[in-house]
Order: sequence, then C-alpha cells, then structure tokens
Amino acid sequence: MWIDYAKDSLLIAGRIATIYPLMLIIGLVMGKRSLGELPVFDFLVILSLGSVIGADIAEPSVNHIHIAIAIILIGLLQRIVSSLSIKWRKFGKLISFEPTVVIHQGNLLVHNLKKARYSIDNILQMLREKDIFHLTDVEFAVLEANGKLTVYKKSPKSAPTLEELGLIRMQSDLSYPLIVEGTVYKNTLSYIKKDTTWLNSQLQAKGVRQDDIFYASVDDKGNIYISDATLVNPPPIRH
Repeated sequence: MWIDYAKDSLLIAGRIATIYPLMLIIGLVMGKRSLGELPVFDFLVILSLGSVIGADIAEPSVNHIHIAIAIILIGLLQRIVSSLSIKWRKFGKLISFEPTVVIHQGNLLVHNLKKARYSIDNILQMLREKDIFHLTDVEFAVLEANGKLTVYKKSPKSAPTLEELGLIRMQSDLSYPLIVEGTVYKNTLSYIKKDTTWLNSQLQAKGVRQDDIFYASVDDKGNIYISDATLVNPPPIRH
C-alpha cells in the first residue's frame, strides 16, 4: 500500500516538474499585460494551485492524499524559486520580464511597444490614469515587469503645482489622438472643426506623410504633435 502511494507521489512530482517549464514558457509568451501585477512565476503557482484544487472538487475519485502532496510540492517549488531569484539575479531575470521603455522624450518607441505586446491605446489609457494627456509632458515612461507604467515627467511638469504655490491654475488644452498607425481619426477633426484639407496642409508643412505616422495628436488650438517612430535607443532600464 505505502509502496503504491510512493509510486503515485513520484508520478505527481514528475508531472509537476515537467509541466512547469511549459507553463513558464507559455506565461512569458503571453506577455506582461496577461499577468497584471503578479510576477510571472507567482501567477503560474496560483494557476496551478487553482487547477489542483479544482480537480479535487470536480473529481471525487481523485485521492485527497495526492492533492495534498501536489499542493505541498507546488508550495515548496515556489519557495525554492523565490530563494534562487533573490540569491542569483540572473536566474530571476530568466523567469521574469525586463522593464521596457515605451516613451522617450515624448516619443512612443514602436519597437518596444510591439515587443511588450501593448497597443497605443493601452499606453494612452495608462497615461490618462496618471492625469497625463500630452505625450510631450513625458520625459520617459517604463513598462515595469508587473505590467504597471512608471512615468518620469519633463522638468517643468515636475515642478510644484500652482495650487501648492497659492496661484490660480490656468486651464490647459487637452490632446486628442489624430492619426494612429497611418489612420486619421475623422471624429477628432470634426471635434476641433477642421477637415482633411487642413490636415494635409499641416502634414505637408511638416514634411511628413500620413502613412508614415505611427501616432499624432492635436490640441484644442489645432497644434499637431507627431511622435518620432524612428527612435531606437532609449535609456537603459534594468531590474
């Protein structure tokens, strides 16, 4: 009887040892945005524990001892991996994501956005959540390993607020998406009471073609800002 339990326990340990590398690869391939704020390995631990417990609930024929062994082994594996990540930084980097610079000097870094599998809309939403409505206000923004966006504003934008100085705040113009990946947002043109003829003349004056623009915005006064999609050398950011 105990020999059978030992064999089954070794079988469970073997399954966990073989399935985790595959789950880790899938988790890394899924990208940061799929994991929310959890480190990738902790996400897999929670997913595995949920599956094990779910199997115990859904399959009455599953032996409870096997479930207990699986939970203990998963918990021990998580502790071992966490300890190794702290002790050896290279190992920690291997099973996690590097921070990714997605905005540098007000320009979206196209290559890094695609690498992180984030869209322009994702980044703009995260900026709005930080009360930032102009790319030009951002010196650089970093997509952290947990999927959060860290923003460093340009110096004038980081100064004390007018409220802190006891002064009256002047209402600033908002910025609206105008061209995204070569496509014109005509509702934006309508909102600022402009047309495509005006837009074409503005782009011609700037010496750029609509199809070559990755992202462009416009404010209430009709000022157009075009993100330079050719930048490829952001400042190095590491764990």
